[in-house]
Amino acid sequence: MNNIPFYLAAFLVVLGVLIVVHELGHYLAARLCGVKVLRFSVGFGRMLWKRQLGKDQTEWAVSIFPLGGYVKMLDEREGKVAEEEVHRAFNRQSVGKRSIIVAAGPLANFALAILIYWAVFMHGSEELLPVLGAPPAGSPAAMAVIENGEQVRAVDGQPVATWNDLRWMLLQKAVDQEKVTLEVINERDEIAVRHLYLAAAGEQGWEGDALERLGVRFYRPDLPPVIGKVVADSVGERAGLLPGDRVLAIAGKEISSWYELVAVIRVSATKPLRLELDRQGANVAVDVIPDAVSERGQTVGKIGVAVAEGPKPRREVKTFISYSVVEAAGRALSETWDKSVFSLVMMGKMLTGEVSWKNLSGPVTIADYAGQSARLGLDYYLKFMALVSISLGVLNLLPIPVLDGGHLLYHVIEVVMRRPLSERAMEIGQQVGMSILFALMAFAFFNDLTRLFNG
Repeated sequence: MNNIPFYLAAFLVVLGVLIVVHELGHYLAARLCGVKVLRFSVGFGRMLWKRQLGKDQTEWAVSIFPLGGYVKMLDEREGKVAEEEVHRAFNRQSVGKRSIIVAAGPLANFALAILIYWAVFMHGSEELLPVLGAPPAGSPAAMAVIENGEQVRAVDGQPVATWNDLRWMLLQKAVDQEKVTLEVINERDEIAVRHLYLAAAGEQGWEGDALERLGVRFYRPDLPPVIGKVVADSVGERAGLLPGDRVLAIAGKEISSWYELVAVIRVSATKPLRLELDRQGANVAVDVIPDAVSERGQTVGKIGVAVAEGPKPRREVKTFISYSVVEAAGRALSETWDKSVFSLVMMGKMLTGEVSWKNLSGPVTIADYAGQSARLGLDYYLKFMALVSISLGVLNLLPIPVLDGGHLLYHVIEVVMRRPLSERAMEIGQQVGMSILFALMAFAFFNDLTRLFNG
């Protein structure tokens, strides 16, 4: 609960920036095309703050419902327009100018994403190398004979520099491909080829962690299940656990690594567990009941112990990566394009039933991710903002009345028919569009609540 104010603030900053940028796109395009702007509002509904500025006395406002915004332009369809200002009305502009004004909002979101990626890539950041961990038995990664500590050099011949690059490439390829070829180098400096089958990534409609279903995990050094620290007044201290205790088994199951120990405890919140220990050569049994702790919307078990200092990993797992101005610009354009196309592809697969609608996320999930990324650092937060900006741009270009893409569809019909749609037709379109939009929002919010309460 203590995280809620921070997560909410991180979400509102992202939302505010994206709304302002989107509406600024419409505003600047309208001004460029000679259209008078009456109001620029961040949010909908009752206005909390407003001020009139500029030669046209445009009303700049902040309204009570923050999930969006709008730019109100002079338009004869919405009220009487003075004769001397008719030429500045939106409805009097050519279909080309109206299309530019409408498209400028989503395009501003894409431009923001490009600028963010460009800045982040130029500044540089510490990234995880694409080093693989030991896969779970029976997983596609295990069947590909992937070993702990293997670093991926290329996927289907395309070079891979970071763990995020690897994740993104596998997700993209899993949408359309049956398998990929990984070129890896192991801790013995031997180069090998692994054939990874991708069907399991989408087995659950792409809900959850697709890479986890493939068995693709980040590298973990071999850490013995030895307790290094016991937190004061924790479950572990009250049970009598001591630094130096080596866990041999939990509930009769043999434990060989620290990660196995953590995995069992995390899924055993409020459940009694018996730990069998090696304490300075003596066998000791200790009973614990892990505390239930909320972590990223999930309830997990914890007993308040930390691992003993282990050996230094045999393989480097981090690197600092930065790009020149030109390289960063090219990478930013590529990143924005790839993620835009991927978003469209996934939306298409939702419509065809290949991807579950459970993947649709609403404000609660976005707020959670905003908070998580902000805690990880500015680079992660900015990349998250860029990703949401791309999603907003793609969403607004969908041919749904009410959205920008719906208005562009009207303009295409107008060009084909050589006359505007009737007022009645557009009214019906708006009603249909609002119904679709409200249904999507309701479904996304339902998914949010399901994730929140079910983990």
